[in-house]
Amino acid sequence: MDNLGRRYDIDWLRVIAIWLLILYHVTISFQPFARFIDYIQSEQQVESLWIAAQSITIWRLALLFFVSGMGVYFALARRNWKQLLLERTVRILLPLIFGFFTIVPLYKYMKQAYYGEPLAYEPFAGHLWFLANIFAYVLLLMPIFYYLKKRPDHVILRSLRKLLNYPESLFLFIIPVIIEAYVLDPGRFSQLAYTWHGFWLGLLVFFMGFCFIAMGESFWKAVDQLKFTCLVIAVVLCFVRLFVYEVDSPHFLTVIEAMNWIYAAFGFGYAYLNKPSRVLSYLSVAVYPVYILHSVFQQLGMMAVIPLNVPPGLKFVLAVIITFAGCYLTYELVIRRINVIRPLFGLKFLPKKEAVVSQDAVTVPIDAK
Repeated sequence: MDNLGRRYDIDWLRVIAIWLLILYHVTISFQPFARFIDYIQSEQQVESLWIAAQSITIWRLALLFFVSGMGVYFALARRNWKQLLLERTVRILLPLIFGFFTIVPLYKYMKQAYYGEPLAYEPFAGHLWFLANIFAYVLLLMPIFYYLKKRPDHVILRSLRKLLNYPESLFLFIIPVIIEAYVLDPGRFSQLAYTWHGFWLGLLVFFMGFCFIAMGESFWKAVDQLKFTCLVIAVVLCFVRLFVYEVDSPHFLTVIEAMNWIYAAFGFGYAYLNKPSRVLSYLSVAVYPVYILHSVFQQLGMMAVIPLNVPPGLKFVLAVIITFAGCYLTYELVIRRINVIRPLFGLKFLPKKEAVVSQDAVTVPIDAK
């Protein structure tokens, strides 16, 4: 991440996780319940898309919570706890408030206008609930994080490193997640938005993400050695969940599957993605504004493709292209270049107009820097 050793694989995983989130949300627009959650809905549904979406939905947000916890560890390397809280307040709370009063009401307004519903200004967090959770986790866990960061040889961290000398012990970290699922007993494990299950699961894996980074190479060697095993376990349990239990398997199987997907992602990322690139430098900065904006361009994309006389699968592809193109063009032409609006989308002010993307460091809640 910096002179501590930047982890490009974590940057890539963060970017990929946001891309999966956008694909998941566009998929919802092709399901029969989309209109009920303020998305413009295609009259032609694509059931196969939903099956694909369900294959990733149990772990994609948990991966982001993991990465966000890892980001706090790296951020504390360059800041004291007061500086970090101030920075997180600006980088999380300001975009959350801005989105609450502008971005989310806008895409809800677009849906109302499209269906001829009474127009109403409705401030709401919408998809930005994730930011509210992350900010709460930072506030709640900062004393523990700061204590452990100042004591890298604390008995807890030493014990965890020794434990991971046996890579299979990584599976022990699945147990607390299973306990959370059974204590909260959510109707669906994947239902994280605006639920206590989502809050406590996020808090747990956010904390685990911090601890995994604090363990140093012990964690990375473990996931590297287990990556193929974890992938096989995840794929098998995914098929069991989708085709035996019809999407919702028992909580313990769902948790084992989700955690193995995440371990596999970290393992393969460590092995193949930990290398710098100009593309990654750009994408890792753009990811936060793209996350905030995507629902607006998703609505525009659906407005554009619904009237077309083409197969629904092609409409989905076109909607995805419009959503991504709109987000990245808005970032490139507007957000990135206009200093006064950058903080509203989680970016720092540029000290100089000619500053380049590689200097435009982002330490945002979905960043691992």
